[in-house]
Amino acid sequence: MSDKPSTIAISVRHLVEYVYLSGSIDVKLNAVDALHEGTKAHQRIQQQYGELDRKEVYLKADIEAEGLVIAVDGRCDGLLATEHAITIDEIKSTSGDLDLITEHSYPVHWAQAMFYAYMYAKDEQMPQMRVQLTYVHTQTDRLQQFHRMVSFEELERFVEDVVQRYIPYAALRVRHAAERDASIESLAFPFGTYRAGQRKLAGAVYKSINEGVRLFARAPTGIGKTISTTFPAVKAIGAGMLQRFYYLTARTTTRKAAEDALLLMDEQGLRMHTVTITAKDKICFQDEVRCEKEHCPFADGYYDRINGAVLDILANETIITRSIIERYAQIHRVCPFEFSLDLAYAADAVICDYNYIFDPRISFKRQYNEQKRKTALLVDEAHNLVDRAREMYSAELVKSAFLALQRELKGTDQAGYKAAKAVNDYFIALRKGSEDSPQLVEKLLPAELVALVETFAAAMERLLAGGQSVSELLLDTYFAAQNFIRTAKHYDDKYVTLTELTKNELRVKLFCLDPSEMLQLMGKGYRSHIYFSATLSPVSYYMDMLGAGEKDYTLAVASPFDKEQLEVIVKPVSTRYQDRDDSYAPIARQLAQLVTEKPGNYFVFFPSYAYMNAVHQTFMESWTMREEDEKKAEVLLQQRDMSEEERDQFLDSFQGGKERSLIGFAVMGGVFSEGVDLAGDRLVGVVVVGVGLPQLGLERNMIRDYFNEQGKSGYDYAYVFPGMNKVLQAGGRLIRSETDSGTLMLIDDRYMQPHYNRLLPEEWRR
Repeated sequence: MSDKPSTIAISVRHLVEYVYLSGSIDVKLNAVDALHEGTKAHQRIQQQYGELDRKEVYLKADIEAEGLVIAVDGRCDGLLATEHAITIDEIKSTSGDLDLITEHSYPVHWAQAMFYAYMYAKDEQMPQMRVQLTYVHTQTDRLQQFHRMVSFEELERFVEDVVQRYIPYAALRVRHAAERDASIESLAFPFGTYRAGQRKLAGAVYKSINEGVRLFARAPTGIGKTISTTFPAVKAIGAGMLQRFYYLTARTTTRKAAEDALLLMDEQGLRMHTVTITAKDKICFQDEVRCEKEHCPFADGYYDRINGAVLDILANETIITRSIIERYAQIHRVCPFEFSLDLAYAADAVICDYNYIFDPRISFKRQYNEQKRKTALLVDEAHNLVDRAREMYSAELVKSAFLALQRELKGTDQAGYKAAKAVNDYFIALRKGSEDSPQLVEKLLPAELVALVETFAAAMERLLAGGQSVSELLLDTYFAAQNFIRTAKHYDDKYVTLTELTKNELRVKLFCLDPSEMLQLMGKGYRSHIYFSATLSPVSYYMDMLGAGEKDYTLAVASPFDKEQLEVIVKPVSTRYQDRDDSYAPIARQLAQLVTEKPGNYFVFFPSYAYMNAVHQTFMESWTMREEDEKKAEVLLQQRDMSEEERDQFLDSFQGGKERSLIGFAVMGGVFSEGVDLAGDRLVGVVVVGVGLPQLGLERNMIRDYFNEQGKSGYDYAYVFPGMNKVLQAGGRLIRSETDSGTLMLIDDRYMQPHYNRLLPEEWRR
C-alpha cells in the first residue's frame, strides 16, 4: 500500500469561504450578489494597470498537513509592481453604497487576497507583500481601496490557520473516498440477473461516460432504466472516470425511483454520499418563505453553523433524502434548502430537478471546470427537457408589475420610482401602438426596452443592497428584470419577441423557439450526458432539440415483455376539435363496453380538461341509467391543481382484487400520465383519446414556422412529436413488470394513418 499522502484539490476562493463565511442568509443580498465577481467592472479596473502590472495571474501551492496535501489554486485579479513591494489586488464589485464598506466589513475578502499573497511570496521568496482590496461601484466606477503590508511569516501563519480549520472536512472526504472506492470495487449488480436489454443499456452508459460523449437511449417501460443508468455511473466513479453524477428528473415520482436504486446498492454495501434536493417552497420550515434573518431563525446565523451541520451529516449518513436533511437541519438550526445545496457540492451523487444544471437562474454556481470534467449528467424522462428548456431560456415582463411598483416607490425612492415609471411608460406607448393588433410577433430584440430594464435593475440593486426591508413585488419584479436582461444577451435567430395585449394586461416575451444551443451552453464542460426515456421517439427529433453532436451515440432497446401481455385496440373515432361534440357518445359507449367485458381498473387519458369533463359527463349520464353497472364500477375525475395528498389518494384508490371496477379520468401530460407504477391487477387497461396534440396557439405556431424555415417539418416539431410523446407516456402506464398484462385502447382515426402509426412502438402496431 502506498504511503503517498492523499491530495485534496480546492480553489482559493472556496477554501477561504469555507473557513471565513459567516452571518446570515439574506435573499436581498443574494439577489444582487452584492459583492461579486463583476467581470466588466474587473476589466475596467485592470485596464488601468501599468505596463509592469499583470492581471488574472494563476497561482498554486501544495500545503501538507496531518498526512494530507491540500492543493490550492486560483487566479488573482492583479499583481502590481508598486514602489515598495509587490501588491496583490483583489477586486470586488458592488451596486451598493461604497461608504458603508469599511476595512473590516468582509474578512473573507482579505483572506482570499492574503492566500494569493502567500502563494506568490512562497514561489518568489518575497519577505513581505502588499495586499490590497479594491471595491468598485458597478454603475459609477467609483473606488474604495484598503491595503496592508504583510510579512511572509504572517502570511504563513495565516495559511496554516486556514488549513487547520479546513482539515477536519478534508480528512472526512479522504476517508470517505477510500471507503467509497473499496465498496464500489466489490459491488455487484444488485439483481441476480439482468432483464432483457438491461445489460445493453448499462454497457452503453458506461461506454459513453468512458468516451466522454452523449448517449440518447430509448428504453421501454419496465426494463429498469434507473438501475441500468445509476449502476454503471457508480462503477465509473470507482474506475476514476467520475467524481460525481447528477440524476436529473422532472417529477417527484422519478426522483423516488433514483433514491430507491441507490438505497438498494447501499444495502448491498455501497458507501456513497447521495443528496436529494427538494424545492425551496416545499422544504421550507416556515409558513412563509422569507429568507431573511428577521423572519427566519434558520436563516439567522446560517453560515456560522453550516460547517458543523455538513460534517455531522456526512459522517453519519449515506443516502441523504429530504427527511434526513430536515432532521439534521432542525438539529443544527440551518435552512434545509440551502443545507441541501451545500451538501450537493460534497456529494458523490445528487438527485435534483433539471433546473439545477440547465437553468441559468438557479444552476449550481460553485462548480469549476475541473469538477465538471469529472461529472456525468443522467437525464431521466429526457423527453420533458425540450419544453422545460424553452421555458428556462425564455423571459417575459408584464406592464402591471411596473405600474404597481411605480406607485409603491413614489415618494419613498425617487430613482426607483423614475426607473419603474420609464418601463411603464414604454408599455403605455406600446399599448397605444398595438391596439389594432392584440398579438405582435417580431424577430428583433426590443433594444429600447432592454436598456430601460437595465436601468430599472440597477436602481433596484441599490435599494436591495441598502439593507432596508423590501416588498415581495419589488423582489419578484427585480428577478423578472434580471432574467429578461440575461435572456436578451443570448437573443438571436432562435428567438422571437411576442407582444400580447389583453383588456387588463400587456406582456412582452422573449420566446426561445429552439433551446438546443442554450442546452449545449449550460451543459458545456460535463464529461458525459446520458439522456434516456421510454418515449425518446423519434430519436432524431430529440437529438436535434437537445443539442447532440456528431460523435454522440443513440440506443434503442427492445421491449422486454412478451407480445401476448398487451392487447392493442384502435377505434377510428375522429377526436379533431371540430368533431368533438359528435365524439362524446361513441367514446362513452366504448368505455362502457370495455369495462363491462373486461372488469378491472382503467385509466382514460384525454388531451385536455375540457374534453375530459365533457366525455365524463356523457359517460356518467349513460352509466347511471343502468343501475346494475353503477354498482360494479367507481369513477374518479382528475381535478386541476390537486395537492400531493389528493394525488396520492387518487392513486391509492387503484387497488387490485376489488369486486368493483375503477375508471380514472385523467389528462395526458399530467401528473398521472408519467412516472406512475400500478403493477399487477391495480391497472388492467388504459384508454388514450386523441393523438395528444398541443392546443393551437401563437407560440406553437411560431415554433412550427421556425422549423419550416429550417427545412424541417415544422408541424411535426411543434405539434405531432410532442403530442405523440404524451400518448406514449400515457400508454406506458399499463405494462410495468414481467407479469403484467392488459388492454390498450387508442381512440382516434389518425392511428390508422402511416405517419402516426409509425410513431407508435413496434409492440403497439399489431
